[in-house]
Amino acid sequence: MSIYLVRHGKDDEGFRGGWSQRGLIAEGIEQSKKLGQYLKAHNNHYNIQRVVSSDLSRAVETATEIASELRLPFESSNNWREMNNGLIAGMAHELVEEQYPGLYFSTLRMDEEFPGGESPIDFFTRIQATFRKLCEEEQLLNKGEGNILIVTHGGVINIIYHILNGVEWSNKGKAYPSTYTSLHHIQYDAGKWEIAMETLRV
Repeated sequence: MSIYLVRHGKDDEGFRGGWSQRGLIAEGIEQSKKLGQYLKAHNNHYNIQRVVSSDLSRAVETATEIASELRLPFESSNNWREMNNGLIAGMAHELVEEQYPGLYFSTLRMDEEFPGGESPIDFFTRIQATFRKLCEEEQLLNKGEGNILIVTHGGVINIIYHILNGVEWSNKGKAYPSTYTSLHHIQYDAGKWEIAMETLRV
């Protein structure tokens, strides 16, 4: 029984991410197509039967390309979104520096919210609950008929690595960075979920 996590394809790095609804750039679309083609060619190994995506545009566009190659539908959920950065979501970096100088994810206190958004501890709690629910559902409902692929974001994947490795998480660093369209394998074995493959970049 496996869960595969995928970070979305490349978007425009000149803008703040978070809950931005800006989509992929052309390179990101090609990355997503390439990963979908790889998974299709190797689906005897991956056996993906369900695709779930964050409902932010860059994740949905990535999931669309992958699901199309696998000939599967996909479902989207706001639970798998990146950190809610409120009013600065999708804003150009220069404009954020002008209106909110020095405001970054790493500069927030753990209980301090982005203007109109959530705090780092809110973000962690949301992802922890979402991931735990997914694991429980897979254990209860998965009858060995296939695996699930989640298209999400770098911050989300970083939190999940911390949870599985038993490492305390904070917003002051990114111990487990992930590249665009990287694939991460989590496996249920001997009564627990563990990281089976840290990163595959197609």
